[in-house]
Amino acid sequence: MTEPTKPNENEEQRSAPEQTPPMQPIVDMGAVTTRTARGTVYCLTVIGQIEGHYVLPAENKTTKYEHVMPQLVAIEESREIEGLLILLNTVGGDIEAGLALAELIAGMRKPTVSLVLGGGHSIGVPLAVAAKRSFIAPTATMTLHPVRTNGLVLGVPQAFSYFERMQERITGFVAGNSRMKPERFTELCMNTKELVTDVGSVLDGEKAVAEGLIDQLGSLSDAIGALYGMIEG
Repeated sequence: MTEPTKPNENEEQRSAPEQTPPMQPIVDMGAVTTRTARGTVYCLTVIGQIEGHYVLPAENKTTKYEHVMPQLVAIEESREIEGLLILLNTVGGDIEAGLALAELIAGMRKPTVSLVLGGGHSIGVPLAVAAKRSFIAPTATMTLHPVRTNGLVLGVPQAFSYFERMQERITGFVAGNSRMKPERFTELCMNTKELVTDVGSVLDGEKAVAEGLIDQLGSLSDAIGALYGMIEG
């Protein structure tokens, strides 16, 4: 009686489903590198809540700043990657973590373009304006509001002075990386006539551009086209 023949290794490899290497970075980091004749672009997504010094519950969609920071360093130092595209749909999150990421993006030498989709709220605003060129979808919105905190707050002048200084850091960064004046940014943040249970303002795509916060209305093709233009120019 003859034994059934076993498939050789080459046959097993041919029958096995092909793996797609680019998918793994998307699963792990929400990022992908695209290569075309016009250049190599790294696409980074900032979604959900920006997680800072405290771990958020597992059911929250988060962007972990300790993951994004080394990614930005690697992009800046890479000889292969020529530009960075940042896709934003975030409710905000930890102020210092968000500002840290925004400062890193603003300090990059390589071409950077941001695109706000859905929402770029709270500390997502500095992240949106940190890129050298910023876009917003017509249906997207951005919420501007003063600094707030959770948990115990001591009702002493020092605590309110600390909040004021932190707000000044955010205002200075946004004004320094956009066409919006600091006085106008503060006015919109302190608006009491728009939000029902909060202080601040909500800007849609057209208004964000009209106020000088974002450079241009656009979609994915507009953002990618601008990034390739910066790479080639």
